[in-house]
Amino acid sequence: MLAASSLFVIVDPLAIVPAFLAMTPHDTAEQRIRTARLACCVAAGVMLVFSWTGQLLFKVMGITMPAFQMAASILLLIVALDMVRAQRSRVQETHEETQAGTEKPDIAVTPLAIPMLAGPGAISTTVLLQNEAKDIPQHLALYGCIVAVAFVSYVTLRVSARGARWLSPIVMNIAVRIMGLLLAAVAVQFMLNAIKAFRLDLLAPPVI
Repeated sequence: MLAASSLFVIVDPLAIVPAFLAMTPHDTAEQRIRTARLACCVAAGVMLVFSWTGQLLFKVMGITMPAFQMAASILLLIVALDMVRAQRSRVQETHEETQAGTEKPDIAVTPLAIPMLAGPGAISTTVLLQNEAKDIPQHLALYGCIVAVAFVSYVTLRVSARGARWLSPIVMNIAVRIMGLLLAAVAVQFMLNAIKAFRLDLLAPPVI
């Protein structure tokens, strides 16, 4: 449940809808759906790859998990604060990336999949959740959550492609603010987990 809610909130497909529609002004509904399908598949692939290789990369670079948890929690908190203010965070994509997307003939891989869907926040969350998984069923559940979030994102973009004129900006802003509050709570929890792990490392007896 934590994995699904955390990933959905940080990917935040509802907040991507306005940019998605703005970057495909001349596309038909079918073309938009095809773009959304490819983008969500790429985003799922990126998050799965980082869930498999993230910890190995940290070992190579000498980064401890508490340090990464603390850094990721700060990143998520920044995104959450922007969401509470009903703003799309520049951590997820900058104005320049969105503007570049309007000028590209194919925006599925960049900037839609990366960094708008699978951005630094989503990748960080995936690696943190992978570290929290303790056994094979929990790892498999995480992979299932990644695929499920990608599928829900696709459904969200698909619906927006066919019914863009019926989407209410007020309702979308309310939903974004609620998800921002939830993401802030997730970020604080990750930070508390990092502090707890750091304290346990300090109190652990030295290895002789």
